[in-house]
Amino acid sequence: MLQLTPEMSTALLNRLSSLSTPVIVGTAVFHLLVFFWLMAWARRDLRRMALDFDQFTRELKYRSILDRGSNLSDQIDAFLADIKDVLDDPAKSAERHNLWLRMRILDEERRYLQSHAFETWYTICRTMIEAYPLAGVLGTVLAIGAALQSGQGNAQQTLSDIVRNFGESIWSTFAGLFSAMILMFVNSIVETKFRRLTENRLHVRETVARAKRELSIAAGGNG
Repeated sequence: MLQLTPEMSTALLNRLSSLSTPVIVGTAVFHLLVFFWLMAWARRDLRRMALDFDQFTRELKYRSILDRGSNLSDQIDAFLADIKDVLDDPAKSAERHNLWLRMRILDEERRYLQSHAFETWYTICRTMIEAYPLAGVLGTVLAIGAALQSGQGNAQQTLSDIVRNFGESIWSTFAGLFSAMILMFVNSIVETKFRRLTENRLHVRETVARAKRELSIAAGGNG
């Protein structure tokens, strides 16, 4: 079994300490790219839902007309409100029939309505922000550990090494704190959009389930 000598332990700790700052910075850059990827994913799902419900409500006599440049979540909410208006008014038999025909085309199990993967990735990204300050402190602790290991009983040399290594490794703490601040700022921007997407998906499922239930009953009664 391989046993580490004091010199090997010191070299290993110094190596880990020197790598801590670039590893933190590299991980933070990757973390930021994942946030951008999630933003593109969310916008794609919103665009697909808005397009599908635009087609779904096209045959309604009265429906909300929104500017194409309006917020996608607002468009989806408007389309769902139009569907609920029809469902709440049994007198609109023609429109209810059109909705029933469209319901056969609309597939509730489409991939963009399956939110588990998206929510899992976002939860990981949001939670791991807290790890950056800890990683920065860990880099500093490794540097102090390397200094203690290299002192070999010489108090003056140990103190000198601690001061020198601490001055060099403080950058890992700075990198950890700065990365966490940047990622927290990015998360504060996208959190509302992602929460809105989750709410849109929930409302879509509830509305589609209600429409299937009530319109199928109505269609069966008419049959």
